[in-house]
Amino acid sequence: MSDTTGNPAARPFAVVTGGSNGIGLELARELGERGHDLLIAAEDEQHLRDAAAQLASGGARVETYAGDLGTAEAVEGLHRAIGGRPVDVLCVNAGIGLGGPFAETDLATELQMIDLNVRGAVHLTKLVLRDMTARDSGRILFTSSIAATMPDPFEAVYGATKVFLRWFGEALRNELKDTGITVTVLMPSVTETDFFHRADMDDTRAGQANKDDPAVVAKAGVDALMAGKDKVIPTLKNKVVGAIADVLPDKAAAQIHRGLSEPGSGR
Repeated sequence: MSDTTGNPAARPFAVVTGGSNGIGLELARELGERGHDLLIAAEDEQHLRDAAAQLASGGARVETYAGDLGTAEAVEGLHRAIGGRPVDVLCVNAGIGLGGPFAETDLATELQMIDLNVRGAVHLTKLVLRDMTARDSGRILFTSSIAATMPDPFEAVYGATKVFLRWFGEALRNELKDTGITVTVLMPSVTETDFFHRADMDDTRAGQANKDDPAVVAKAGVDALMAGKDKVIPTLKNKVVGAIADVLPDKAAAQIHRGLSEPGSGR
């Protein structure tokens, strides 16, 4: 773990996983601008150092933790890095994806995806939530996806992990409704990050579509988190798409997603 010094005075404290780039970096930036000190976690140490330098320039005290949060060892290491400091905000954002026909995609990558997107999220939330309940205070943000509103052909495992995060978050929110802890689910649509390239989806309609600004997505997420909302789909266009997908028959919604995610659909 490393830290970038800033104002040592007591400030609210936020932990952001996947905080070195994309939506996670913008969540951390948004929270830093709102007065939070930060602990950002990701696997790549150099990316974390670069992100910390950016975030510290805004005045926040920034700590980093490097590790594969799909493993129990790294999740427990991150919890130790928190060091008993009260976590005011936990953003469970780290995740990976993979596109393609399930019969042909790489099983090892999909199992890694389940470990990171689901297992790691549950493990870290369990550890931090116990600390939050002990003091009856805290806010949790899960980064799910608009993909959680429909079946997701050619992203079958990824979509399933995002459905899990959506309903995991909603269930925890209900369990905690009479406490001082809130849970919010962020459900972005296609966003300008490295996701589609890393998921081998550059040749899909989704991969080639005009994408949302991750800073806009993060602001919507943090606004909803601070307002205590249950979930948020950023931008009006995406809210309409999500609402339609939620009420369409599953077969129809799956066909719509197929049109976006099928390999070669962007040609």
